[in-house]
Formats: sequence, C-alpha cells, structure tokens
Amino acid sequence: MIPLALSPDRVRLGLAGSGPAALRRLRALRQAGADGLRFYTEGADAVLALEAGTALRPALPDEAELSQLHALWIAGLPREQFVPLAEAARRLRVLVNVEDEPEYCDFHAVAEIRRGDLLLTVSTGGTAPGLAGAIRRRLEACFPAAWAERVKEVAALRQSWRAEQVPMAEAARRIDQLTEERCWLSCPKVS
Repeated sequence: MIPLALSPDRVRLGLAGSGPAALRRLRALRQAGADGLRFYTEGADAVLALEAGTALRPALPDEAELSQLHALWIAGLPREQFVPLAEAARRLRVLVNVEDEPEYCDFHAVAEIRRGDLLLTVSTGGTAPGLAGAIRRRLEACFPAAWAERVKEVAALRQSWRAEQVPMAEAARRIDQLTEERCWLSCPKVS
C-alpha cells in the first residue's frame, strides 16, 4: 500500500450506495472535508437524503458522471450493482473502493484520528480492519483533543523560525526539545 492524503478541494470524489453503510461513509468523507462530494443513490431514505443535501444525485452514476471523478467509494450496494459500477469506473481510470470487497478496492479506507490539522492513520491494507480500529482506539488515548492546539502552537513557532531563517534541522531539534520538555509524547498506560 502507498499511503496518501488527498486534498478534497483538489479532487472530484464520489460515493455510490445505500443504507447505513453509505451513511457512515458519507459522514466520514464529510468529516474529512469532502464538501464537494457527489453522492449517488437510488431511493434514498429520508435520513440519507437529508444528510446528503445538495450532494444527492438520485441515481447511480453513468459513465459520463464517472468520467468526472478521480475516486469513487461504493458502500451498501448489492453485488449485481457494485460489480458493473466498479468495473466501469476502473475502465475510466477512476480509483475505486467497494466497502468490504477487497478485490474491488484500488485503495483502502484507513482508521483515522483527527486532532485539528493532525491526522493519524492506521491501515492493515484492508486485511484486518478490526485490528486497525483497535490500534486507532489506543492512539486516541495517546493523542487527546489537546493535540489540535499543540499543532497550532508548533505551526506558529515554525512560521516565526522560517522568518528568522532558522535551518530546518535546528527547527526539528527545537520541536523535539519542546515535545520532550512538555511530555507531549508520553502515552497513558492501558490495562
């Protein structure tokens, strides 16, 4: 696996699906900043339609729609719908992820922790998502919400050091010293 972090404002993303799986993926993508996401579904229930808002497209994507995308997530569709959709997307060079169907995944969703601009991810390449989730829960204890402010603080220091033309190696040393002095990287014990 090659880890990447996509800027959702620079790529066109789509989600095709239905039911609880599509709702979970829609919420996860929105939380990640995918505000321009297109959501394709047939017969969305009221909750899904409300959550999707203006992203809702009341049908599965055709080839013209697919050709506009860079990546497509598929969640909650039966095999007879997701197989031809995934194959069409791949023919059009769209990256595809079909939830819980590794053989139809060009990429895998990662277990993630967001603390402001800090993004920590865990992946098992789609082979053991439950284990990735367990590791994520452990990391959540090690990186509490306070990390959002810590990242802002270090970013501000970095900006001032850049203005002062502090060499990158010295800036890294200062950051290491700061994290040591404040014990930011000590993790609570788990029983």
